[in-house]
Amino acid sequence: MGKETKVKGKVAFVTLGCKLNFSESSQLCREFEANGYQRVSPSSKADIYVINTCSVTEHADKKSRNLIRRLHTINKDAIVAVTGCYAQLKPDEILNIEGVDIVLGAEHKHNLFMKVSELENLLKKGVDSQRSSVAFPCDISTLQSIFPAYSSEERTRSFLKVQDGCDYHCSYCTIPLARGQSRNISISLLVSEAKQIAERGIKEVVLTGVNTGDFGKSTSEKFIDLIKALEAVEGIERYRISSIEPNLITSEILTHIASGKKFLPHFHIPLQSGSDKILAAMKRRYNTSLFREKIREIRDLMPFAFIGIDFITGFPGEREEEFRQSCDFIEEIKPSFIHIFPYSKRENTPASGYSGQVGENVKRERVKRLMAMNEIIYRDFLILNNGRREKVLFESSLKGGMMFGYTSNYIKVQMKYDPELIGRIVEVTL
Repeated sequence: MGKETKVKGKVAFVTLGCKLNFSESSQLCREFEANGYQRVSPSSKADIYVINTCSVTEHADKKSRNLIRRLHTINKDAIVAVTGCYAQLKPDEILNIEGVDIVLGAEHKHNLFMKVSELENLLKKGVDSQRSSVAFPCDISTLQSIFPAYSSEERTRSFLKVQDGCDYHCSYCTIPLARGQSRNISISLLVSEAKQIAERGIKEVVLTGVNTGDFGKSTSEKFIDLIKALEAVEGIERYRISSIEPNLITSEILTHIASGKKFLPHFHIPLQSGSDKILAAMKRRYNTSLFREKIREIRDLMPFAFIGIDFITGFPGEREEEFRQSCDFIEEIKPSFIHIFPYSKRENTPASGYSGQVGENVKRERVKRLMAMNEIIYRDFLILNNGRREKVLFESSLKGGMMFGYTSNYIKVQMKYDPELIGRIVEVTL
């Protein structure tokens, strides 16, 4: 019999924000596990806590701070390491939080295990005097390297990082300040990672990035070529694109997805506003005319495609007139779902200094109106699909002896629990 591997310690990961963060946390966690660490729940007493933060809003920053304090109370002797966008943007602020040991900027994220191990070795030797909070910031403007990553916790789905950074510099967004310029992993490396995912028995892969459709900037490759290369990987049966800018959705991409191979008719497209005046102030790279045309093209090719949109309400200068224009535009294009965000003023962004800042009460009222609209929009999408035959990848059990899965066009389906169906794609009538 083989020797049992001795557990060196317990590590807990907490991930906030986007699926890109989830893929990176999973990659980092696998390195700890490969070196003898056991992953435990964040609510458990761990030797190491890793918080991968988000900073898309002020609420996200506050959530990160509260989380760090809570984890420190579980085990005051534990090493607390903080990385992610908040760590890159405000390392000094994080260092002032009690319990924080290490803050890693974007360039140093891949060195997390090494930095934590160095500190842990010092503590084991009893060198407590060496335990002082330390930050490893980076000059984001010169960042060219990329941290390859994919998630592997779920039995049926993996988030594969294909791209990082953004060159768009929308007036409200701190992501370019936190993630740097647009850059990507090569197609050959991504195919290799997709094969590793397939070896784990995972059937579905979601391509994720900051600006996914901008893939190819640093390797002189094309997103459509990545799509075609990934489809050749045996074992992966379904692919989704997590989010793609409307101006980067080409006819070639849409035609290929509509061919019905492995990429699914599921689109997540940021709209942000249905007012051309507000879109211009946001420094978005399209107007409502282009967005309308992209939706029409998708529907012509894939009538039952799921189309989710992102929308920011309360942007500076959004009067009731501009908000009403946006609502009218949404009703016209009829998306399947609206992801709603109240505008959050962020430091070092042009929009933070714009005139016409919208009050919080007005933002909350508009969010409620959009949520009511979304209920109708999503209901109509479900009605449109009623009675259709669709393929569902079943995932796990729910309370009450039920299991669930998603159709190719991202409708959640539940049925009586059957362990034989987990990880299988089954055709059902909706």
